[in-house]
Amino acid sequence: MFRVAFVPGVSPDTWARKWRDRVPRVPLELLPVPDADQLTVLRDGRADMSLVRLPVERDGLSVIELHEEVPVVVVPKDHPVAAYDEVDVADLSEEHLLQDPDEVPAWRDVATEVADGSRYPVPALTLEEAIGTVGAGTGIVIVPMSLARLHHRKDVTARPVSGVAPSRIGLAWLTERSDERTDYFIGIVRGRTANSSRSPVPGEPAPGRPAPERPQKPARTSNGPRRRSGRGPRK
Repeated sequence: MFRVAFVPGVSPDTWARKWRDRVPRVPLELLPVPDADQLTVLRDGRADMSLVRLPVERDGLSVIELHEEVPVVVVPKDHPVAAYDEVDVADLSEEHLLQDPDEVPAWRDVATEVADGSRYPVPALTLEEAIGTVGAGTGIVIVPMSLARLHHRKDVTARPVSGVAPSRIGLAWLTERSDERTDYFIGIVRGRTANSSRSPVPGEPAPGRPAPERPQKPARTSNGPRRRSGRGPRK
């Protein structure tokens, strides 16, 4: 069994399908985990690799950066921002953020409610709860586009935000546990074809390796073994 964890918003289905087509001898299991557990599952052995949201603490880990995620602002459907294709983070300075401001430093640095001290405490909300609160018209949320799509509602809309650093998705695993399975999954993620010879297929014999020979038994002659007759020489 080979287990790959992934955080919300990441879609590993295509990679998993390629693995199952190419590596039928090693079953693959996908393990959805919250962001808080994206590394824990590696260290406690629940997963062999993890698709993580960067940055992460890299002690003892190997990490490959895969792609960036576009940041978006989630607003009520009738919000003025909805009329634009994209907004700058400075245009959101008068809005109330339903997140910890430190999660979005670019907004924190321009926000009026942070600068003048008028910001009131926000209760801890899951992202699903926060986006539901956006629909009620009490604030905004700034998240990667993948998460906005995951928690989409009919009463909200999302627009790209310039001036906010994009988040990044990476593939992580414990360096000491690198093996042919991790190498092969990396190849799939990087787009290698099934015919690539860079990594051996897990569970399969290496290509070109001859099968071990069976020991040969000595052949028997048609006359059978020679025996002494017991007779002496003729006189």
